[in-house]
Amino acid sequence: MADWPAGGLEDDMRPRMFEAASAGQAFALATIVDADGGPRPVGSQMVITADRAWGFLSGGCIEADVALHGRAMLADGTPRTLVYGRGSPFIDMRLPCGGRLELLVERVTPDDAALDRLRRLTERRVPARWQSDGQARRCTDVLKGAPDGDAMVDRIFFPYQRLVVVGSDPFALATADLGGRLGWQTLLIARFGPAGPPPADVACDRRPLADALASLAPDPWTAIAIATHDVELDEEALLLALRSAAGYVGVLGSRRRLPERKARLRQAGLSSADIARLKAPIGLPIRARSPWEVAVAVTAEIISEANRTHAAQAETEGNVAVRA
Repeated sequence: MADWPAGGLEDDMRPRMFEAASAGQAFALATIVDADGGPRPVGSQMVITADRAWGFLSGGCIEADVALHGRAMLADGTPRTLVYGRGSPFIDMRLPCGGRLELLVERVTPDDAALDRLRRLTERRVPARWQSDGQARRCTDVLKGAPDGDAMVDRIFFPYQRLVVVGSDPFALATADLGGRLGWQTLLIARFGPAGPPPADVACDRRPLADALASLAPDPWTAIAIATHDVELDEEALLLALRSAAGYVGVLGSRRRLPERKARLRQAGLSSADIARLKAPIGLPIRARSPWEVAVAVTAEIISEANRTHAAQAETEGNVAVRA
């Protein structure tokens, strides 16, 4: 292996697809269409250009070979179906898991109508259904599209995950920083925080909470983590967050004080259903103590909730992909 496989750290291929299209480049899109074993699910993808490749389809067993096929396909324009593992013609390439992977490799041009539609739906934060038979592609709003029985690739692209962290202490900074490292669109709301830029490489909004959250328009793919350590600020943030469409709302605080916190929220007019959405104490119960441990617990809980939502949506739509 000539270089560390840094391109495999990227899971959602849309940014690379849009980047190539904006540069006027055609690219090869490799998608797992069937899998028996292996670390990656059906729907996982790679993007391949003449000199670069991104994505992760196995344990590093096949990516270099897929890139070679992708570049050959870019040259001749003929889609390929590749099989690795059991039943594969590539007898010199074995999958250590003993399984089988089937891939579709197709050429996507910068002016592809489905790609343009995917970009527009992504910008509008609308779940998009991407379908392809290798030669022709289409992309529709999930709520308006229907499964195509002839499509080899049929997957949902969900809006990018957003993380809003309310607070300015080390717990808030670590959570915002880790969200950014995960590739999430992350915003730190710190009206009373220091004037300088935060040490985490994320955007910071110092406007009042109501203004900051209203301009963001939280949706089901927005997580709001509240860590102000101020009872009044916490409750202001909770009232706004739990009345929004945010898919995840959590607050840092004592389990012992939780009943009185919920009572105050109920007195402020929140319904039982609203309050039931609250994750408190925030994060998975891993006995986290340090700021970074708390950040891991919080982001892991957000991932767990998002995956559950994505899986339910994909199952409802009869889609092969569970997340994107």
